Amino acid sequence: MLAALFMAAAVATAPVQTFVEVPGAPGPLKGTMLAPAEGPKGPVVLILAGSGPTDRDGNNPLGVKGATYRLLAEGLAAKGVTTVRVDKRGMFASGPAAVDPNAVTVEDLANDAHDWATKIRSETGAPCVWLLGHSEGSLVALIAAQRPKDICGLVLAAAPGRPLGAVIREQLVSNPANAPVLPQALAALDALEAGKRYDTTGMHPALLGLFHPNVQGFLIVMFRQDPAKLAAAYEGPVLILQGDADIQVQVADASLLAAANPKAKLVVLPGVNHILKSGSRDRAATVANYADPSLPLAAGVIDAIADFVKAQPGTN
Repeated sequence: MLAALFMAAAVATAPVQTFVEVPGAPGPLKGTMLAPAEGPKGPVVLILAGSGPTDRDGNNPLGVKGATYRLLAEGLAAKGVTTVRVDKRGMFASGPAAVDPNAVTVEDLANDAHDWATKIRSETGAPCVWLLGHSEGSLVALIAAQRPKDICGLVLAAAPGRPLGAVIREQLVSNPANAPVLPQALAALDALEAGKRYDTTGMHPALLGLFHPNVQGFLIVMFRQDPAKLAAAYEGPVLILQGDADIQVQVADASLLAAANPKAKLVVLPGVNHILKSGSRDRAATVANYADPSLPLAAGVIDAIADFVKAQPGTN
């Protein structure tokens, strides 16, 4: 009898999962809503994924299996926060929403974020929607927030504080293994930052994944975005969340964003890596960490986000 009562209590407090979509041409955008058992009565957060073929759970076929976004959704639901995590236009279940996924820019994704906010408000009755951008998704959130209608505020997790060209240049230069291809890579970066396409004829095969002609339009749009300027222009509440064991985005990036928007709250989590799990700055250990689906989110991540969004008046 007691066992049955415990099981009933567990079922009663389980979060409620719903599949949601935004209709459109050439196809719909699709995502997953996870609400607390009592329903979406508190803050509602839209999770915007990082770069490349990253799905709504935070995984990609390039070796990342940490399910960071699913774990964020589950942890936030336990704190009374509803989330919607989505597949980006042109990818996974949202694949039919783009004829050419490579042509989808961060500005397109920012427009999609607004469409999602409208849909989420109609589904939940929320007065507005929080945008939680992770890595590249933080840039999408910042661009979307330049039109603040329907947006409660921003949570910027592992967010670059400089234009992407500067970040890529730093990453390329910092890895000694890139020395043989560095001149070509830097020349390509210079051209794309100037808004010009780069001829990849004769380019080293190792660089084609980054500078392939099919993605150069995306990169040109990306490189003209300045996260710090976008952060400075946004007047709503902002949480900047950064781990000091992140080898992809530095604490200095978070500091730049905080300096640009002095009203923002900056939280630096010790020993936390780019996918918001406990880790180190050792490259080999980081690769192994990213590929381990059993690891939980680092302590403090969920609390920092939930406490912030629940504390903002008029957004719940």
